[in-house]
Formats: sequence, C-alpha cells, structure tokens
Amino acid sequence: MSFLELIKQRRSRYELSHKIPVTTEELERIIKNCIQYAPSSFNSQSGRVVLLLETAHRLLWDLTLESLRSLVPADQFEPTKEKINSFSKAYGTILFYEDQNTVFELKEKFPLYKDYFSMWSQHSNAMLQFSVWVALAEAGIGASLQHYNPIIDEEVAAAFHIPKTWKMMAQMPFGKSVGTDPEKTFLPMSVRFRTEK
Repeated sequence: MSFLELIKQRRSRYELSHKIPVTTEELERIIKNCIQYAPSSFNSQSGRVVLLLETAHRLLWDLTLESLRSLVPADQFEPTKEKINSFSKAYGTILFYEDQNTVFELKEKFPLYKDYFSMWSQHSNAMLQFSVWVALAEAGIGASLQHYNPIIDEEVAAAFHIPKTWKMMAQMPFGKSVGTDPEKTFLPMSVRFRTEK
C-alpha cells in the first residue's frame, strides 16, 4: 500500500477490541522505528513514549475515570464513563511525552530561537504521533488520539514513574477495530490549498 493510501486508511477508531494482529515484539519494533525516524526540530529527539499494556493500560483509564468523576456533574457522568470504558477495552495505550530538559537546553544554546522551541517541540511530537498512527494502521491496528492531559498528568506520572521533566502530550488507545467507520466529510480543497506562481 502506498503512503498516501495509508494516510487515507488512518482514522480515529473508537470501537476497539483487546486484540491486535501482531506480537508485542512487533508492536514495540513499529513504535521504536517511528521514535527513531520521526523528524524533530534541530534533531532534538525530544519525544518520549510509554507503551502501556495489560494491567498498566487498564490502570491508566481507571485513573482517568476517577479524575473526571470530580469534574463532570454526576447527572452527566454516564456518557463520560462509557467513553473511558471503551478505551479501557482496547489492547493498550501509547502515552506521548516531550522532554522539557531537551527544550530548555535548546533555548539556552540557541537564544535567538528561544521563543519558538516549545512550539517546535509540539510540532515534533505531533509528527511522532502521526507516524505511529499511520504505522499502526499499516499493521491493521486501529487507534484514536486522546487529550486528557493535564487533568491526569500527576496521577499518571506517579503511577508509572514518569520523570518530572516529561510533559504529557497525548494518549493513544489502540486495538483491533471492530466498528464501522463513520462517513468523513471534507472542506473543499479550494479553501485549504493554493498554488501561486
């Protein structure tokens, strides 16, 4: 399958089972390759990834559910609970981080660009997330990208011994896709693209 076809195949998939069509070793190999070869500003390699499986994966979503329980009104909590439980039923979750030590060192080393390194760090992490997502799609694994940070940052850091300098960027639950893809609509390309000569 061509790269463009893989991009089209990558979708937000929310109905995921506790299965994947590859071994854990192959899954790790896919993610490590994405980490190694995803681009980063100034080759900073500031992206960090934590792969949560089995008990660790379920613990993440238990912590998330409890964090949200105190924020979502009780009479509106059931849909939130259903959504979090759907992530918990997946095979695992990938946590994406940026090492702020690396960002700080770049600001010190290149003061001319110091106001931009935090933004470029986010760009780099987004490319890493996209790389992993497309690579998972190629392997027949469905996923979605979630953003429960910063609500869950402290609890997750404590549970999984995350270094204080790592800043959480996103969570990616993944597994075998069991649902049907909803229709996706697109803005006209004339609104989103131009060529000037």
